[in-house]
Parts: sequence; C-alpha cells; structure tokens
Amino acid sequence: MDPVDEITLTGVRAWGHHGVYDDERAQGQEFVVDLTLRIDTAPAAASDDVVDTVHYGELAERIVALVGADPVNLLETLAARIADDALTAPRVEQAVVTVHKPSAPITVPFADVSVTIRRTRPAPRALPFGFGVAP
Repeated sequence: MDPVDEITLTGVRAWGHHGVYDDERAQGQEFVVDLTLRIDTAPAAASDDVVDTVHYGELAERIVALVGADPVNLLETLAARIADDALTAPRVEQAVVTVHKPSAPITVPFADVSVTIRRTRPAPRALPFGFGVAP
C-alpha cells in the first residue's frame, strides 16, 4: 500500500557550521528545515497512541541535532543526512526535506536559498526463487 498521509514540520531552526567557506564554518549560522514524511497514519488514528506514528517533537530534536553535527559543504549533503535519518523510523516511507540557508554568503539581495530533496525507503529486495521455502 502506498501511504498518502503526511506529517509535516515547517521552520525548524537550528545552528550549524555548514558551508564551503572557512568563515561559514568558523562563525556558523542559522539553518531552517522543513520536513514532510509520507506515512500511513491509520494505525495511530485507530489506537490514538503516539507509538503508532512518528513523534514530531522527537523528530524536531533530531533535526536540530543533525544540523548541529559535523559540518558539511553543501545543503544537498545536509538535506540527505536529515532524510536518511527520518527514513530509519519504521513507518516512514518517504521524506521530503528542504534546508533553507537565509544568511548564505550571496553578494546580491535575496530572500532565501534552499535545497529540497525527496528520498524514498528502498523497496525490500526480492529473495531468489525458492529461498526460505520449506522443501
């Protein structure tokens, strides 16, 4: 079944030291992350229990930790790090991550720069014919 439900966190702010320039890494800056997870929320709706979904408070804390972790050069790398982490939750089938860098070192006036990536949980590998089948 293809889950069509979504959980979205918008505007999670965190401090990081990412960028290609030495001063970005030394001084750091604020990054803003939007994350949408595709997930089947029916089990949580039926049970009304947070264990049957993704706890968005814990998810926000993970985003902040990942932005504050080891510096990378590119927003693409940071976004992939966040998406890969989100996909470790067993119920998450897809993660869409946008990382904004509102203070990017751009020499002309701008409102925002961001990178958006979409990652999907890999499909389970098919087992060879007869593998694991009783004789």
